[in-house]
Amino acid sequence: MKKILFITALSLSATLIKAQTRTDWGVKGGLNISNLRYENVTNPDAKVSGYLGVLAHIHLTRQFAIQPELLFSGQGAKETVAGTDYTLALNYFNLPVLGQIMVGNGWRIETGPQAGVLASAKVKSGGNSSDIKDIYKTFDFSWVFGVGYLTRSGFGVDARYNLGISNINDQSSAGINNRVFAAGIFYQFKGR
Repeated sequence: MKKILFITALSLSATLIKAQTRTDWGVKGGLNISNLRYENVTNPDAKVSGYLGVLAHIHLTRQFAIQPELLFSGQGAKETVAGTDYTLALNYFNLPVLGQIMVGNGWRIETGPQAGVLASAKVKSGGNSSDIKDIYKTFDFSWVFGVGYLTRSGFGVDARYNLGISNINDQSSAGINNRVFAAGIFYQFKGR
């Protein structure tokens, strides 16, 4: 009897949640200004790159939504060593899952965790490029803080800061953390 009541309550809860949620799908892209924070070392200069991906905006209530995204993100830094310029290009597949609070007409404040998987890592200088993926950890964990604005037409803009929490250095215990400021545009298709 308890199992039947539990299954019934679970089914009813799922039905009520589904009835009150609406999912809007979308695409997004923009500009990254990224850098790396080195523990106990002078930090390098920022690198400009981009990101591109998809999103699912899931309304749980009128004022609150969950927004998971899948993004291909160019990150890294620039540095000059002994008069030679180097660009460190780290490319990630990032999966942020953001809680969003809708305020005013179209404004949203967002925060949440982000998991990243390193797709490639190269150091470039002059016309040369070397693969250095083996010195970085495959997994990265960050926390995202941001704000966005959605127009009635479905187009929107957003800006966010990704604070790297996990150490991505796979060669020693000296910490290296991602830091990314991202600004971009998105289009959100109206769902049901």
